[in-house]
Amino acid sequence: MSSQLKYACRCRGIDVHSHVVPADLPRYLGAKVPRDWPSMAAAHECHRHVMIDGSVYRTVSDRCWDTGKRVADMDDQRVAIQAISPMPELLSYWMTAHDVLPLLQYMNGVIATMVDDSDGRMLGLGAVPLQDIDLAIRELERLMQTPGFAGVEIGSNINGVPVGAAQFDPFFEAAESLGAAVFVHALRPTGKDRLVGPAQLLQALAYPTDVGLAAASVITSNLLVRRPRLRIAFSHGGGTLGLLLPRLQRASEVFGPLRESLQASPVEQARKLYYDSLVFDAATLGHLLALFGESQLMLGTDYPFAFREKNPVGQIESMHFDEPTVERLIYRNAQAFLAIS
Repeated sequence: MSSQLKYACRCRGIDVHSHVVPADLPRYLGAKVPRDWPSMAAAHECHRHVMIDGSVYRTVSDRCWDTGKRVADMDDQRVAIQAISPMPELLSYWMTAHDVLPLLQYMNGVIATMVDDSDGRMLGLGAVPLQDIDLAIRELERLMQTPGFAGVEIGSNINGVPVGAAQFDPFFEAAESLGAAVFVHALRPTGKDRLVGPAQLLQALAYPTDVGLAAASVITSNLLVRRPRLRIAFSHGGGTLGLLLPRLQRASEVFGPLRESLQASPVEQARKLYYDSLVFDAATLGHLLALFGESQLMLGTDYPFAFREKNPVGQIESMHFDEPTVERLIYRNAQAFLAIS
């Protein structure tokens, strides 16, 4: 990293949670197009529709792919570096891995180009086909040999299987060995059938539920005990984990089988995970800081979507922490997670 950028990081933030949608997506080249193959369609000025299964999944602005506009917004937000990752729905775990691999590699190429065009202001968190562990590891290896990539984004579940499940351990072993950061984002969450109201409640309520369960699965599977050098972070402040953790801790003290299955206490393991700050509430963020530790929380915005934190650095500064804590939350913890020297 240049001395200029090191100075910028001392003054401004590192955003670990921001998304990319390409302006266009590749055509499927096989004989029969998968039903969920995504495409882009024209919308109103500076916007395009993401089309999935013949319907508009989301309408997005050109800030999803326009590097210059993103950098200008970063300056306004006092963000020095963005870690950019795909819009989670594009991870497409529900297709066969061989079908989806060209799509993921196309998106990884778009991310690489944006990183190159950003003059050091962006880092990539790419996509891998976790529905096929061997293919996912090969794509992870390729990404970690590509300049500008710090790791990958993965979903909170892979076709309903939580990330802590044993079948994903070889992938996490590879991520640990390669020094890849892993950012876990909510995807097709559980519990959506229990919501009453508009579809946007999925993002508001079901996303943090699924992220919390994903983080809990990492704890109850002892992943960080077995992979102590793995750097793994959870979006939306770890979702509901902040409320689940005291119950899990007490349960581990009460229930013998749970106590015997855990190789370290839930609280001890939770304090080795990373979390973003995207909780929209100062009191909640203060609670998570006390619960998880001041070394584990990082800026996250969900830029450039409408449901995002628009003043991430100001939010931290408004809480009147001491200067070392502010520095950790704004950029130092993200430097450790992304392995920025």
